[in-house]
Amino acid sequence: MAKKKFNFRKNLFIKNRLVILNEDTFEEIFSFKLNLMNVFVTFTLGGIFLILITTFIIAFTPLREFIPGYSSTELKKNATELAIKSDSLETALKKNEAYIKGIQKVLTGELEYAKFNKDSILAETDEHSDVNMKASEEELKLREEVAKMEKEPGEKTRNKNKSDKK
Repeated sequence: MAKKKFNFRKNLFIKNRLVILNEDTFEEIFSFKLNLMNVFVTFTLGGIFLILITTFIIAFTPLREFIPGYSSTELKKNATELAIKSDSLETALKKNEAYIKGIQKVLTGELEYAKFNKDSILAETDEHSDVNMKASEEELKLREEVAKMEKEPGEKTRNKNKSDKK
């Protein structure tokens, strides 16, 4: 007996016929001419298409909220609102504590009444930044150059306007 080698490449392009028949009458309902390569390409493209459609449905609809790790937009919105409220409550609490400490000083006699001012107490609670707001020498020079450059085109347009009026 001679062994036949199975050549996969040749079998990919051999044409086959897929026929769908009515079982009772053996009437041909539908038929296709196919080869293995067409079937492979069709199923591969179909699978990729299904994966893409599923990904887009999950990514752009509220279904993503059911996936662990994704939070709803409403939950994020509520979290930011609560963070802002808690920050404002903390600053109000600091101001109230400073005010109460000032009143306690007045009541115990540690602070003279004439020096006591609600605004000065509130000013103590405000956080001051340590940023130096004074302009450096380089900035001053740059400002002077810009001012000179702005004056020059302005003078030219004024001179043109004067010559047009004459």
